[in-house]
Amino acid sequence: MKVGLFFGTFNPVHVGHLVIANYMATETDLDQVWFIVSPQNPLKTKKALLPEFHRLALVRVAIEQSPKLRASNIEFDLPTPSYTITTLAYVQEKYPEHEFSLILGEDNLRNFHKWKNHEQIVQNHNLYVYPRAYTDQERKGVTEDLAVDKTISEHERVSFFRNVPIMKISSSYIRSAIKEGRDVRFLLTEPVHKYVDEMHFYKK
Repeated sequence: MKVGLFFGTFNPVHVGHLVIANYMATETDLDQVWFIVSPQNPLKTKKALLPEFHRLALVRVAIEQSPKLRASNIEFDLPTPSYTITTLAYVQEKYPEHEFSLILGEDNLRNFHKWKNHEQIVQNHNLYVYPRAYTDQERKGVTEDLAVDKTISEHERVSFFRNVPIMKISSSYIRSAIKEGRDVRFLLTEPVHKYVDEMHFYKK
């Protein structure tokens, strides 16, 4: 089985994430997409994260009606901070019958050279890349060159999917909006919105 791994903190998971995952699961040769909920991203601080079990629960309620999508906690018992190369080695050993690929945004591809053992990753796994539209909030923090290294972008294992519907929203925008008391119900699935609202997440 061909499995696409969609890594993220999903803090919280929103409709933009779900549109991308569903496209990859239904419009490519992937059989399933697994949401790999990260306990800690090496390039992010842990301060603003909800506990991982809540973020995992949010993903589960978001995709419970989608058989080709799966929520995974495989990184929870791995050393932190979480590195993709470590997780790939773990899942490949645990599920040798599966072929694992990575799903990532073009923004992450621009930073791919910073990933631990990135050469080994692209030698052994396909990369499914979707376009990434920066929100105005995110773009203010972008200071590096936005060009993608051609040695990576033109690698035979890297595929671009330009038709993926992309929404210009982010988890950070949603968190800020909730904190400010604004309505985010249409940026989250109904079960996720209900969970977030009932638990009073992101309000402080």
